[in-house]
Amino acid sequence: MVLKGRAWKFGDNISTDLIIPGRYFHLRSNLPELAKHTLEDADPQFREKFKPGDFVVAGYNFGLGSSREHAALVLRETKVAAVLAKSFARIFFRNAINVGLPLVECDTDAIHEGDELEVDLAKGIVRNLTRGVELKSNPLPPVMLKILGDGGLLPHLIKHGDFALD
Repeated sequence: MVLKGRAWKFGDNISTDLIIPGRYFHLRSNLPELAKHTLEDADPQFREKFKPGDFVVAGYNFGLGSSREHAALVLRETKVAAVLAKSFARIFFRNAINVGLPLVECDTDAIHEGDELEVDLAKGIVRNLTRGVELKSNPLPPVMLKILGDGGLLPHLIKHGDFALD
């Protein structure tokens, strides 16, 4: 699975409350409306700059905070191709894979706002096409790639009747 888009850069400790502010909790049953507020407290212009298929790029501990699945859901609803970060909060990582949102753990220092990226999830390679730099990431295990390819955990289980581990 190879993804291509622009990078929108954030710092360390982007919490689930920064991804989707708690003041919009009342919109949780209306994902398209909730997604209009994605990352607005971290960058008020994010939704205006972002185009479907672009990447969110951050530092350490992306997705810390509450275990709200809606943080991953709104990123997927916004059509974020993948989130690249130096590290992820564990619960956010599982929620993201479960809802079909790819995550890439890599050193993001060589990625700048607006850079054009190409990400190969299976090989664990991030190419910064703007700067001519190739980064290594931890490739996702085959079962996670299958879950992502099927659109998330529930579609994967419906399609295969169980985990497709082979």
